[in-house]
Amino acid sequence: MEPFPNHKPNPPPIGITMGCPVGIGPEIIIKFFAGQALEPGSFVVLGDQGVLRRTAAALGLTLQVVPWRPGDRPRPGTVPVLPVSALDPEALSPGQPTLETGRAMAACIEKAVALALGGELAGIVTCPITKSALNKAGYPYPGHTEMLAQLCGAGDYAMMMAGHRLRVTLVTIHTALATVAGALRRPEVERLIRLTGSALQQDFGIKQPRLAVAGFNPHGGEDGLFGDEEETIIAPAVQAMRAQGFAVDGPLPPDTVFVKAAAGDFDAVVCMYHDQGLIPFKLLHFADGVNVTLGLPIVRTSVDHGTAYDIAGQGVADPTSLREACRLAARIGANRLALRARAGAGSTR
Repeated sequence: MEPFPNHKPNPPPIGITMGCPVGIGPEIIIKFFAGQALEPGSFVVLGDQGVLRRTAAALGLTLQVVPWRPGDRPRPGTVPVLPVSALDPEALSPGQPTLETGRAMAACIEKAVALALGGELAGIVTCPITKSALNKAGYPYPGHTEMLAQLCGAGDYAMMMAGHRLRVTLVTIHTALATVAGALRRPEVERLIRLTGSALQQDFGIKQPRLAVAGFNPHGGEDGLFGDEEETIIAPAVQAMRAQGFAVDGPLPPDTVFVKAAAGDFDAVVCMYHDQGLIPFKLLHFADGVNVTLGLPIVRTSVDHGTAYDIAGQGVADPTSLREACRLAARIGANRLALRARAGAGSTR
């Protein structure tokens, strides 16, 4: 397991948004700080002090939840919190979101993005939210990613699921399976190849990333016998991006490409639809997968699971994905700093 990257003295911390106050976000945050011994003082929480104190007490942990303000140096051994809401913990029921909890989780995201854009946070790691409560609170986004993109003013962005053995990006995401074929477009496949390759260089420090592009139909269409999306959409996109200098192969049969990628033959797989990429990914990285938003001006990673209302408040939530999301956010931040330093050194020659 990689250590957290080294940083220059006293860099801005990474902010962790609490997510839904009645989901498992508060629990995994407390467990993360209780077990976090690497790079102490590198993380702060944007959330609710009362909710976190109640969670720590329910878990039988004596962690000290303390207030934090931008510019403060987080103290090791504490849970430093920028108070964004002041909910009544006793009025909350685990697994039962309300209008107030929806507003609180949205406010955490807005504040975190503002501080990251202003350089007062080195990046953000988000705990899970519930989309229905987000919408009820007046935020008409289908999810975290779209909200973050609009807050950052980013038009070219994508979701990557990243693990130690497999990384995947998705051409279509929350699209009904019956409409995926009609939603596939060559420019979008090209965009995902370009964005995935650029992110692997900038954020993951891979100088010459090797990309695989999955086909859409069984056996990659079998020369048009099972569908022609490979011939009319995917293959031309791959050829165009190869001509632009990307090391990309495809379309490759979807039933074998992930075996090759997990074995190390490729650095990422560009997938055509949600479950094509996420089923193999979660088979390998159910506990330790990380959601990364590509194309933002700020660093953003997230746990790869939901609010888990069914186990909220039971003390059994696993903080592994949060720990890996924090680790990856630190790594991406260090890679971006190194890239800027090299660019600056080159410009002075």
